[in-house]
Amino acid sequence: MDSILGYIMDRIIILPGILVGLSFHEFAHAKVSNLLGDPTPKLQGRVSLNPAAHVDPIGFISLLLLGFGWGKPVQVNPGYYKKRRLGEILVSLAGVTMNLIIAVVGMAAMKLIFTFGYSFINAGAGAVVWQILIGLVQINLVLMFFNLIPLPPLDGFNVVTQIFKLDQKDWYYKFYQLGPMFLLFIIVFNITSKIISPAVSWSYMLLINLFF
Repeated sequence: MDSILGYIMDRIIILPGILVGLSFHEFAHAKVSNLLGDPTPKLQGRVSLNPAAHVDPIGFISLLLLGFGWGKPVQVNPGYYKKRRLGEILVSLAGVTMNLIIAVVGMAAMKLIFTFGYSFINAGAGAVVWQILIGLVQINLVLMFFNLIPLPPLDGFNVVTQIFKLDQKDWYYKFYQLGPMFLLFIIVFNITSKIISPAVSWSYMLLINLFF
């Protein structure tokens, strides 16, 4: 029973990090595309920090239970961009950049609490807040590295596509259609975890060393 309650508490503690990470990630895609002249995200209500506009149920559950997931993809129209390839790269990188910013801000908040309110951490509510901040940092690092995987439909693949003009290759569209199957394969066989976990651990320790 204790282990079940502990598991439930762990899931509750990382819930704010998941909602913030997914919502801000997709908001960043929508906002940058809108700034580049594309009205599509705004017309669809995606230039918003409201989690209801961005949370994909399956991606949310996956992140909650398995440690990695995704939000509802933002629909964009690159035809509005003055420099299409550069615009697509900027929009693709906006989400992971936002996740990195949130991780840094979360660690900065931990530093402030540790410096000026250390006794607060040892209290009941303070200990929960501390764990929520840890979850916020870690979840956003997970989202950043997961979305950088160069497989469709993830952001990393779109960045690689635009840099190397893969969309001009004969095999591109067929590979893009098969992309989710490849992604599912590496998730099921725990390949993503072997890639992401060391990267998250390294970057988390880097942030601790920078701030503490």
